Amino acid sequence: MAMRRAASVIGARALSSTRVSCPSLLSRDLHASPGSKKIVGVFYKANEYAAMNPNFLGCAENALGIREWLESQGHQYIVTDDKDGPDCELDKHIPDLHVLISTPFHPAYVTAERIKRAKNLQLLLTAGIGSDHVDLKAAAEAGLTVAEVTGSNTVSVAEDELMRILILVRNFVPGHHQVINGEWNVAAIAHRAYDLEGKTVGTVGAGRIGRLLLQRLKPFNCNLLYHDRLKMDPELEKEIGAKFEEDVDKMLPKCDIVVINMPLTEKTKGMFNKERIAKLKKGVLIVNNARGAIMDTQAIVDACSSGHIAGYSGDVWNPQPAPKDHPWRYMPNQAMTPHTSGTTIDAQLRYAAGTKDMLERYFKGEEFPAQNYIVNEGQLASQYR
Repeated sequence: MAMRRAASVIGARALSSTRVSCPSLLSRDLHASPGSKKIVGVFYKANEYAAMNPNFLGCAENALGIREWLESQGHQYIVTDDKDGPDCELDKHIPDLHVLISTPFHPAYVTAERIKRAKNLQLLLTAGIGSDHVDLKAAAEAGLTVAEVTGSNTVSVAEDELMRILILVRNFVPGHHQVINGEWNVAAIAHRAYDLEGKTVGTVGAGRIGRLLLQRLKPFNCNLLYHDRLKMDPELEKEIGAKFEEDVDKMLPKCDIVVINMPLTEKTKGMFNKERIAKLKKGVLIVNNARGAIMDTQAIVDACSSGHIAGYSGDVWNPQPAPKDHPWRYMPNQAMTPHTSGTTIDAQLRYAAGTKDMLERYFKGEEFPAQNYIVNEGQLASQYR
């Protein structure tokens, strides 16, 4: 496989120094052997929208724009949107695929059971950012490589978060609904609409997206706080004007607006439960474009219903796609959307190009950019530890 990595320095936010035990590592060929490879891509169907923009690459019909290139080299490229259930199309290909490509927007959940059945699987690629749809521990133990196109949708998500903050602060959604319903009631909107200036905004997680959001918030003259595993460089921190909070539970009660910018891990799953939400200011606004499972689903519903959370907005759900009866669809004071923040056309061009680049490196037996590795030779990236 293209993945026999030298013992190079991987970087502070890349790989953990603690190796996961890999009893079956030697049973996998870690080099891309010569010959045709079976590559499976899992993407959502765009139907009539697929032909409306030639750069709409992230759908099943356009399949990242790499079909002709792959097939011209003799590889088999199977694309499907059918990924769940015992008789789904994806499961038919699990036993003999070599590479599986998925996105966070229509994730193929790669369980330990699927990994066990995938005897030829070598490489799991995320076209985008966020590989929590993969059982990373099982992937590490099986000697697989998991990688994503780091940075490909950073700008897209940060811009979307800023938009959601403004939508919640200005109480935009009810006003929009008034227009659709032929109503006109200024008081119903204005009684809970505010300026962003002067508010305290805290981001839980200040990696690439969190830092970019803070930079974009600076002109609004907010009080900016951040909590992260790593403190920013002092010069960058001063330039942004953000204050580091080592203890997240001390930061949260100070915030008028909380933004979630951390990966989903065993440590962060269900982090915002009833007890932690109770520590937030009454009337707090929450934006979550990270992962839905970081929240306790019912705790968010209850807090929105009571008014403790005055507004909740995000585009991530648990599971995805969200079922029709998901309670977040019907809770009050929400501004939810399907998972779209990181899949603008500009982002699609970036993550399609990044996926092609990693496939080229895989075929040649070359290293990926260090920051793209999520699992590499039994090691998990530090953010997933």
